[in-house]
Amino acid sequence: MSHDANLKVRLLDVAAEEAGQRLDNYLLRHASGVPKTRVYRAIRKGEVRVNKGRSKPEYRVQAGDTVRIPPLKMAESAPTGRPSDAWGRRIRAAIVLDNADLLVINKPTGLAVHGGSGVRLGLIESLRSLFPEARYLELVHRLDRDTSGLVLVAKNARTLRTLHEQLRKDSVDKQYLALVAGKWPAYQKSVSAPLAKRHTPTGERIVKVAAEGKAAKTEMQVVERFAGATLIQVKPISGRTHQIRVHTQHIGHPILGDTKYQNDQSQAVSGTAGLKRLFLHAKAISFELGGERYELECPLDAELEAVLSRLRGQG
Repeated sequence: MSHDANLKVRLLDVAAEEAGQRLDNYLLRHASGVPKTRVYRAIRKGEVRVNKGRSKPEYRVQAGDTVRIPPLKMAESAPTGRPSDAWGRRIRAAIVLDNADLLVINKPTGLAVHGGSGVRLGLIESLRSLFPEARYLELVHRLDRDTSGLVLVAKNARTLRTLHEQLRKDSVDKQYLALVAGKWPAYQKSVSAPLAKRHTPTGERIVKVAAEGKAAKTEMQVVERFAGATLIQVKPISGRTHQIRVHTQHIGHPILGDTKYQNDQSQAVSGTAGLKRLFLHAKAISFELGGERYELECPLDAELEAVLSRLRGQG
């Protein structure tokens, strides 16, 4: 959405794929870069109209509704622009599935899922820029910036709602591969430890195991052992921020290449293995949608496979 478009009155007809989402979310999507507080004020004051009448933020828009959007001023630091040609090519090449309801991406490492906090352009903004004809694109879930692997993007409000419901019930099955420091104990099939978000004095977000935190459980199984490292398959039962990274660190086996949650051993082994990034990859996801069972997988990239080959050579 261009800056100019936000500065005049617009009348928008709600498309079928946008139906069912809350009015506030519909507006935030169509007035990108406008501060949330300004959007809510416009609804409260009746500047926003649905079919010529006032409406509440929680009203769910219907196909064919006409929404009046008043002139709205953008925030100064709104994420703008397009991904570079190189990132655009990488993102297009990373599409695993593209149908009427879903876009599934094998997200490259180093790409945040959305802009903000120093990130000008994330995956979702890049996708909206690359596919302007898509009326609706929303992240179903998140992946850390440095984690690679499968990310689901909904193409309509119904899909987003259905998948969020399954995520809340923990019926979306996610599997990750992680390379951790040291000899992961074979008996350690899971870690349960509550997690709480903290901020460092510099404002960086960090997650710690804390009694007052939110309950979190992760299941693990050994895939392959190396000198000084273990490849494990990981299934998070709850979906907390940095959960896998903090749970593995908590029992003394941090993920290799993790500069935020590490110990001396993981730092040393990462160096020996020539690892320049976090070795955490969302390799598989399965769920139900429209009466169909989806089971999606994407293998490790060449960079991570090369690390495993090097470790095999040292064994």
